[in-house]
Amino acid sequence: MVFQEKMKTLFNNRWLVFVASMWVQSCSGIGYMFGSISPVIKKNMGYNQRQIAMLGVAKDIGDAIGFIAGSLCEVAPIWVVLFIGVVQNFVGYGLVWLTTKHTLPKLPLWVLCVCIFVGTNGETYFNTGALVSGVQNFPKYRGPVVGILKGFAGLSGAILTQVYTIFNFPDQASVIFVVAVGPTIVISSLMFLIRPVGGHRQTRRSDSTSFYYLYGVCLILAAYLLGVLILQDVTDLNQTTITWLTIGLLVLVLLPIAIPIFLVFFSSSRSENHLEETLLSENQKQDNEMFMSEVEDEKGSQVDLLPADERQKRMNNLHAKLVQAAADGAVRVKRKKGPRRGEDFTLMQALVKADFLLMFFSLVLASGSGLTIIDNLGQMCQSLGYENPHVFVSMISIWNFLGRVGGGYFSELIVRKYAYPRPVAMAGVQVVMAGSLLYYALGAPGAIYVVSVVMGLCYGAHWAIVPSAASELFGLKSFGAIYNFLTLASPTGSLIFSGVIASGIYDYEAKKQKSLENQIFHENQELTCYGIICYSFTCGILSALCIIAFLLSMIVVYRTKRVYAQLYGNLLS
Repeated sequence: MVFQEKMKTLFNNRWLVFVASMWVQSCSGIGYMFGSISPVIKKNMGYNQRQIAMLGVAKDIGDAIGFIAGSLCEVAPIWVVLFIGVVQNFVGYGLVWLTTKHTLPKLPLWVLCVCIFVGTNGETYFNTGALVSGVQNFPKYRGPVVGILKGFAGLSGAILTQVYTIFNFPDQASVIFVVAVGPTIVISSLMFLIRPVGGHRQTRRSDSTSFYYLYGVCLILAAYLLGVLILQDVTDLNQTTITWLTIGLLVLVLLPIAIPIFLVFFSSSRSENHLEETLLSENQKQDNEMFMSEVEDEKGSQVDLLPADERQKRMNNLHAKLVQAAADGAVRVKRKKGPRRGEDFTLMQALVKADFLLMFFSLVLASGSGLTIIDNLGQMCQSLGYENPHVFVSMISIWNFLGRVGGGYFSELIVRKYAYPRPVAMAGVQVVMAGSLLYYALGAPGAIYVVSVVMGLCYGAHWAIVPSAASELFGLKSFGAIYNFLTLASPTGSLIFSGVIASGIYDYEAKKQKSLENQIFHENQELTCYGIICYSFTCGILSALCIIAFLLSMIVVYRTKRVYAQLYGNLLS
């Protein structure tokens, strides 16, 4: 009987929900696999670089349009949101796999764009469900929660790539099959665990220790993956060794389950309960202070002229009404205008705020540049003579993961220790992005390694910092809708930077090389460019755009200094 109660407690433990969300995210970043599957599609379908870029844009748009997912989280159970994502992922990428293998007749390019859009759009349902449950269960740890969850989404490319090596498929198109089937199996088995649970408003003493444990697991996981990646690149491993290395990776991914098991079965709950009671009493005091401020706001100048006894009686009556209204959920704070920064906004209310628009356009320039590099990484590697782009796809995935985890951790230190605006961290990583892109543009030694590491790190940091900042400035009530609008920034930038600039320059240089070789170019012929020149000018343009993004972020920092001082200034005393 005691065991059954413990299991029930475990099922309702918010840490179990968080760990399950991490597992969902660890196979939901399917968009980051595009660098591995695009060369296969290009070869099997006979596409040129502009056509591949169009598929990449369709992928980016599908990865960003999550308004339905954000709205569903407010009216439907999260498992419904996850289930819709599973169906889209399986159907979309399943059709791409069958077409690429020529099992189905060759589909027009626009049909494949639709398939990739539908398949990748399932990722928005996975991300939204995991993030909404995470920030609602841990409202006091938004930076770490968003950073870790988005980090595992970024790492999913490396995890799926490593799992793909176990099967040793002879057909290269099988990597698309893994993208279609892998997330479907994992998320279908976990979707009923992902939900907001009771008791999430109380901070527990074990929370900080648990998050530090997760950070440790994240660092070990990234180091292990990087070591395996290097080992596979420099040595010729047999299939048995690869299988054992992948099993070790899966064990590390499963390690966080130790947190809810320990808290439920082995941790004493007395101190936890005592801390909860203390925090509840503090919340009650804050509620009383709010009620009294409402009383002072409601009383007019005529009340001040009444005798003291009558005035006190009226104030007590109004206080009682406010208490009853709070119990009924009907307390409304008088406000001449809309909500202020730091309170709950709807999406439409946020869209008319300058801070929100500045963050969005800064994200368009910076994350759009990062996504352009991620989408074109396979072709960048091939242009420099690297035959296996999977190594660099996995590398950028690992550093993307570290950037998200580190972005959440360090931006949390900035706001809690110094009460400084979180967007200052975003401005910092944008400067670093600009430097790495300029390094590649100049054709410096080892440029592809520098870009893979730095762009993965900085692009990932954006998706830990920006959602956390948005939740602080515009509240949690419509967080799903606000987050999914911000995700439109990446494909908006990629549509121009990758679909027009990068692909146009690539094809121009490829045609130029063919003409120098006295070869005649035919329409719809596959174009291949060789050398640093293929992407150097593109990287120079992206570097300048990241500097503009930095300036926009610094404007947000200047405008929100007072808001963050109010939100976190009391922690400094």
